[in-house]
Amino acid sequence: MIQMVVLMLKRFQCNICGYIYDPQKGDSDSGIAPGTPFSDLPEGWLCPQCGASKADFKELD
Repeated sequence: MIQMVVLMLKRFQCNICGYIYDPQKGDSDSGIAPGTPFSDLPEGWLCPQCGASKADFKELD
């Protein structure tokens, strides 16, 4: 029997510019592969639209 597990990865929104990090898409411009959760982004990762840090993002419901 094969079981498939579907992970619901949470999206995060930049408080500065409104950019939404979608882990299912990743951030190809920064070398972040699709499927990368926000928590696994490097500490130095910045918002690709405005340059805000990870601390400036909030989890979306």
